[in-house]
Parts: sequence; structure tokens; C-alpha cells
Amino acid sequence: MGSLKKRSVNLAGHATSLALEPEFWAALERIAKQDAVSIAALIQRIDVGRGERPLASACRVYALQRAGG
Repeated sequence: MGSLKKRSVNLAGHATSLALEPEFWAALERIAKQDAVSIAALIQRIDVGRGERPLASACRVYALQRAGG
């Protein structure tokens, strides 16, 4: 996997940065397109359901779960 790529996203009115490998960003972009939502909306959905897990980890797990399901 490549080095981390950092992006800024707005979650619940607050700007935050999220660093993921390019492969995970690509997977999340595909999922967002399949679900007809923006990448920000998808990340917000992940954020709401992540519990205590760090956001970057929750995004990776979500992408893997969707790839396997």
C-alpha cells in the first residue's frame, strides 16, 4: 500500500483531516458512488456508527466490510 493521503472533511459542522492510504480513498469513493452520496456524506455515516474506534480505522474497516459483502 502507498503512503497516507490526507484530506479535509466537514463532519457535523467541524473541519477535520483524515489520513488514509490511496487505496482506501479509492474504495470509499467507489462506495460513495454506488450509494449515490458524496464522500463527505459517506464519511459522516461512518463517523456516526464508529463508536470508540478512531475515524481512520473505522473508514478502513467499513471499506473492507463493503468489499467483502
